[in-house]
Amino acid sequence: MQPAFRDEGHFDTTQASRYLQQLSKHFAHKAEVRFGPASAEIALPPGNVALTATDDVLRVVVTTDDPEKLDRMRGIVDSHLARFAFREAFSAMAWATETGGAAS
Repeated sequence: MQPAFRDEGHFDTTQASRYLQQLSKHFAHKAEVRFGPASAEIALPPGNVALTATDDVLRVVVTTDDPEKLDRMRGIVDSHLARFAFREAFSAMAWATETGGAAS
């Protein structure tokens, strides 16, 4: 797959590394995953997910070969992260397209 479409999301949290690792371990049951405490790469059927954790931000980049799959990719990330970040009343990441426009 040649990813041509990209969205980036971020979630301000002091638990970024924890959530990155939880998401990675969860998806490892279903997909190819490489991860450490500060970064991860996940290959899902609709596209790829790259995660980066700093002390106060979880950043996620989703890439796919079809623009219609971007909504699905964002939904997958948001719904799974909501399971782990429920103590922070998480509902969705702040998403932006590569060109800087709001994605949702």
